[in-house]
Amino acid sequence: MSGQLTIRQLEQKALEVRRDIIRMLEHAGSGHSAGPLDLADIVTALYFSVMNIDPKRPEWDERDIFILSNGHTVPVQYAVMAERGFFPVEELMTLRRLGSRLQGHPERKLLPGLETTSGPLGSGLSQAAGMAYSFQYLDNQPHRFVYTVMGDGELNEGNIWEAAMFAGKYKLSHLIGFIDRNNIQIDGTTEEVMPLESLRAKWESFGWHVQEIDGHNMESIIDAASMARAITNKPSVIIAHTIPGKGVDFMEYDYKWHGAPPNSEQAKEALKKLRTLDGKITHEGAHE
Repeated sequence: MSGQLTIRQLEQKALEVRRDIIRMLEHAGSGHSAGPLDLADIVTALYFSVMNIDPKRPEWDERDIFILSNGHTVPVQYAVMAERGFFPVEELMTLRRLGSRLQGHPERKLLPGLETTSGPLGSGLSQAAGMAYSFQYLDNQPHRFVYTVMGDGELNEGNIWEAAMFAGKYKLSHLIGFIDRNNIQIDGTTEEVMPLESLRAKWESFGWHVQEIDGHNMESIIDAASMARAITNKPSVIIAHTIPGKGVDFMEYDYKWHGAPPNSEQAKEALKKLRTLDGKITHEGAHE
């Protein structure tokens, strides 16, 4: 765990990550915009403050595990990993190219630091639960935690709830899930496509400790993760309420940006918005 960045510095880092995402997607000409942008705060907090990791030793035996279940949002993980020092930031511009280590969905064997390969939705929680079970019951590694991020639309997948039952039965306190509650999926809003509420009650009924937070409040993200680590008799899930396309006003709340990249003009406008988040963030500490 780095513990070296202030909340303000983490917010600036998340801003840099969002700018990286726009550049990557515009350069690639394909990919998903809304989810990666709204997950920037959560994934930045995990990699720069919460998780016990070492970019110089991606296979370190004592590391915490991060699993991105909704793998189509992987541009945010690539951007954060690059900013954290796992690989050069310049490599981000190879997103989705033939032969690149940065494919449209994460491929574990291509890039050190990726823990799983994900494409089919709904699998990440099962993988995370298996690892957490191993740490807790087989390997005697009570200091290691498994963090997984899931999309809210992804909760339509039955495999999620099978894993939720498994984790609840075995009281996998080393398993911490984040749900990106942005209320959209590829075909529309989640409540129109397949209603999820009451989401908190669902997870509690499966034996999980549940927190609900503002997924764009850096301090709340870090505090919620700390609380989750302190729960010793059940798995934890953090329902993070987010704004799809966060930081780019013409993308925010619009489900059509779920699976679309910006063109050159849109990217230029998006970067302009992100340069100061419409004046809410100064240039201090940011880079072009």
